[in-house]
Amino acid sequence: MSDTPSQLEALRERIDALDSDILRLISERASCAKQVADIKTQQDPATVFYRPEREAQVLRRIMALNDGPLDSEEMARLFREIMSACLALEQPVKVAYLGPEGTFTQQAALKHFGHSAVSLPMAAIDEVFREVEAGAVHYGVVPVENSTEGVVNHTLDSFMDSSMRICGEAVLRIHHHLLVSSNTRKDKVSRIYSHPQSFAQCRKWLDAHYPHAERVAVASNAEAAKLVKTEWHSAAIAGDMAAKLYDLERIAEKIEDSPDNSTRFLIIGNHDVPMSGEDKTSVVVAMRNQPGALHELLEPFHRHAIDLTRLETRPSRSGVWNYVFFIDFKGHRDEPRVAAVLEEVRLRAADLKVLGSYPMGVL
Repeated sequence: MSDTPSQLEALRERIDALDSDILRLISERASCAKQVADIKTQQDPATVFYRPEREAQVLRRIMALNDGPLDSEEMARLFREIMSACLALEQPVKVAYLGPEGTFTQQAALKHFGHSAVSLPMAAIDEVFREVEAGAVHYGVVPVENSTEGVVNHTLDSFMDSSMRICGEAVLRIHHHLLVSSNTRKDKVSRIYSHPQSFAQCRKWLDAHYPHAERVAVASNAEAAKLVKTEWHSAAIAGDMAAKLYDLERIAEKIEDSPDNSTRFLIIGNHDVPMSGEDKTSVVVAMRNQPGALHELLEPFHRHAIDLTRLETRPSRSGVWNYVFFIDFKGHRDEPRVAAVLEEVRLRAADLKVLGSYPMGVL
């Protein structure tokens, strides 16, 4: 026991030395990033600094090299923040997201781009598309599907009228909390605000704990959190970011009915993304209205052993009772077998639009 103070002191000195090494190496990495920016600018003043495929490769490499004790995802998150800060030295990434501030979509944007990115809230999904298309921001982040409630149709419909490409994806575990303000009388809660999808994801919990409370649907969970600040008898269902932003207290945590509740978000941009080694491709296909059309569409994927990860249908805007198919599958459009399948589908379909090939979500 007498050696304990000296052992602690030795460990603290070792930690201080390691911190100095980490500081030096991060600064050295940042200097390299600035040199990369200078070279890129000399080659092309309009160059794209953020490279989704390169970032995905770096994060996968870090996770593969990691031996602990921090788990691989935590280590990758640390490196993402380092890369985000270094990228900001080259050119801060501007990202539009479905707002307002404090939504899960903003949380997904910061998870994907890091906290050095400049995130800008938009009032609607189509506004996110317009900002990216106009070049006002570099990228946009929109929700596309929830593991409990299914697809976000507004996002799918926006792709039908847009030239935007998918540049990446982020999957976020969704945890809902019941939040109140400092003025709330917790035993008198008679109204609960939230987004309709959040109500659906917490339906069983609400039925069990607040069966008589009025459920008021609003445009976002962040708006719900904001409303609670002004009322003494209301609560909100929202996530960690909204709770922190509006200084609300959690009186019940993780109230979602499904413990694996998660939402997938898409990163949209103006350019195609090269292969990263582990990629997805998303397409929208309009088939001719004839018997066996779906089988004819899917047969080339089966024959070439390409793994479909999602298949959705939406009504076509070109005719009554015609449908288009949204398909996600593993692989990149520049891979020979994927290119062969897309060419076959193009010949069979009335129309084929490749929405993008992009790195599979790392975190």
